[in-house]
Amino acid sequence: MLGFLFKLVIAVAVFVFIMRIGMVMIGGLARPHPPPDPGEIRRVNLRYRCSICLTEVKMVQATEELPVPPRHCQEDMDLVAPRFE
Repeated sequence: MLGFLFKLVIAVAVFVFIMRIGMVMIGGLARPHPPPDPGEIRRVNLRYRCSICLTEVKMVQATEELPVPPRHCQEDMDLVAPRFE
């Protein structure tokens, strides 16, 4: 009887330890990144298109005037001329 109770206590302790580690990891993923410094982000009006599936992305803020193009379908997207709005 004493051996069973000892194994039960160890099993509960291991369960609680694993759950705490998992909750800390999930909590770390749920926390948002801190906002960038005010002068670090610039307004841009760029449109990119995937040459494989034709998905379009409109970028309105970036850290550079001409940022690195985003990737889609494992390829860099192509910069397209903005439409007149």
